[in-house]
Amino acid sequence: MTTIREVIDIDRTPDEVYAYVTDPSHLPEWQLSAVSADLLDEGPAHPGSRVRVTRRIGNREIPMTVEFTELDPPRSWELHGIEGPVRPRAHGEIEPLDDGRRSRVTIELDFEGHGFGRVLVPLVVRPQVRKELPRDEQLLKDRLERTTD
Repeated sequence: MTTIREVIDIDRTPDEVYAYVTDPSHLPEWQLSAVSADLLDEGPAHPGSRVRVTRRIGNREIPMTVEFTELDPPRSWELHGIEGPVRPRAHGEIEPLDDGRRSRVTIELDFEGHGFGRVLVPLVVRPQVRKELPRDEQLLKDRLERTTD
């Protein structure tokens, strides 16, 4: 299985991009398949924090739990699925551009299927994500570049 990888440049600082992408409450704003996302632990996200995410996969809404395994502000983050039929492994990196005034964001995704997720991953999830991830990154760019606060 190959990792799905997309890169986009955003006219915001790495700190601003990092704060936005690692805050689970923003997930439905920039990820087309995300219906909801709720941090299950108290306080700000940290390695070991769990997030309950409901995603629309095909015509179904599927809940899953993911856990942050790495948070290295403002450079990178990583999380992996720990529950649910489709368990993502996501890695994101933010590279400063133009003396830190802009950012290059790279997101890499892979998936593991459990139960009926074994069928969903190759037939539905991977094709959907290959189409969706470039649009998600464009939504992320649009949302961050139009935000002025």
